[in-house]
Amino acid sequence: MPLVRMAALDLVRGFVAVGRRMSITLAAQDLCVTQSAVSRQVHALEERLGVRLFVRGYRSIAFTPEGARLFRTADASIQQLQDAMGALAPSGDRVPVTVTATIGVASLWLLPRLTRFQQRHPDVDVRIAANNRVLDLRTEGIDLAIRYSRQDAVPAGAMALFGEAVVPVAHPALRVGPLASPRGVPAHVLLEYDDPGRPWLQWADRLAVLGPAPVRPRGVLRFNQYDQVIQAALAGQGIALGRLPLVAPMLDDGRLVAIDAADNTVAARHAYWLVASSDEPRDDVRTVMQWIRDEARSAARRARAAGGGARRGAASV
Repeated sequence: MPLVRMAALDLVRGFVAVGRRMSITLAAQDLCVTQSAVSRQVHALEERLGVRLFVRGYRSIAFTPEGARLFRTADASIQQLQDAMGALAPSGDRVPVTVTATIGVASLWLLPRLTRFQQRHPDVDVRIAANNRVLDLRTEGIDLAIRYSRQDAVPAGAMALFGEAVVPVAHPALRVGPLASPRGVPAHVLLEYDDPGRPWLQWADRLAVLGPAPVRPRGVLRFNQYDQVIQAALAGQGIALGRLPLVAPMLDDGRLVAIDAADNTVAARHAYWLVASSDEPRDDVRTVMQWIRDEARSAARRARAAGGGARRGAASV
């Protein structure tokens, strides 16, 4: 759509405010306008697009399919504008250090460790921007990124954090035996990360080595986000292919158990890297960078000290 034909930003802002709250009343409070003004903005946007964006019921509101599709993009775009304008506007507030990572890494590796950071550095604010897209750090106003990549694909100056290793994991209550032969597989449900671009995280490759005959599990549950795979494993719903750097704490405290020894050969070319947007980051960013590197080294040392086939694959790059 040409820029001249796009709806005014006020209309999109009103639509996003309603979508975030799922309430015209609360959206009006957020925007400091009347309910009728917000309703007019939403109606005007619907007329401009020629589609309904909400289904309005008695004291309820819900997205239409078209509205849900628009909201996913519009909400993210408005949030980026809020962040950019907030960073530019003069303020006495502290500027947070923004760290981006995939949804799986943010959920399973970063977030469980943030309490320790807050205890050590209460004067530094951190903002986590979880996104599976590779973002342009300078354009998006992001300070640091944890990226999963081959060494030949990372930017110059990227710092190695740790390597990759994969091990089947399950809740201890399932009492899963070794998967060294096809016989045990049909008794279990497999939890699949639905990302064909990473075959080493797919069950097809691992099952293929068990024998020439096709191996059929009792069932397969597929997820489009990796942290969902691990949450399902923690709930006892089946066996997952655990990325050892991300699930090692769960193995250490017994929430999950490793079924076989870790295999770090299929993903040997990939590792986790820390990338900074600036060659000369400010002091708060340096503090977060050092903390992430310390956490990565500590996790690698614990993995090596634990011995055991499942944990040996988490050595540093």
